[in-house]
Amino acid sequence: MKRVLRRTAKVLLYTILSLIGSVGLYLLAAWGLSRIAVEKEAAAEEVEIYLLSNGVHSDIVVPAYNDIRDWRTKVPVTNTTGKDSSANYLAFGWGDKGFYLETPTWNDLKFSTAFKAAFALSSSAMHATYYHHMNTGDDCKRMMISREQYVRLVAFIDKSFKQDADGRFIYIPTNANYGSSDAFYDANKRYHLFHTCNTWTNNALKSCGQLACLWTPFDKGIFYQYNKHP
Repeated sequence: MKRVLRRTAKVLLYTILSLIGSVGLYLLAAWGLSRIAVEKEAAAEEVEIYLLSNGVHSDIVVPAYNDIRDWRTKVPVTNTTGKDSSANYLAFGWGDKGFYLETPTWNDLKFSTAFKAAFALSSSAMHATYYHHMNTGDDCKRMMISREQYVRLVAFIDKSFKQDADGRFIYIPTNANYGSSDAFYDANKRYHLFHTCNTWTNNALKSCGQLACLWTPFDKGIFYQYNKHP
């Protein structure tokens, strides 16, 4: 009996130490790789975009419409509760569908939702939010990119959405909206520990030749680069 207890205790101890070690390695990799910059491409300053964060989750903000893309045709304001067509900007954020639709606040977070998200066991969604104005600051960085770079960013965002046979983004009817100017859509790929909402934003920046981290799961990693290179 004592031997069984000792073996059980050892297995439990090794399991706990392994979990702690794995978490430590993950956080160390997140910190280290976020400090390695992917440099910005030299290009003309023709289209205004923004990098936005709510302190945990980051978005890419683009013009609601210009001669390259009128996003209102793909992300209709009629899918928002406010139905306001006068907004000038549109923010895109990719993430776990369960987090978006079932976790309005951190107090509502369920273990099952977090577990599924961490290990790619649920689907993903795109969150699109219209804004009238953008206010730059610690949580909102403005950048100017070329028209060619913006075309690449548009293509990256397009590929992140699931689309029907006619190429339309697939709207998710829900009462889980954050406000009167946002809507949710089905997205491609799955959220997991190594591909988070902030990894998506970081990859969006890479797609259009902007300053980015080599890799990061956290918004702090991206903003570290933008605070270091204002």
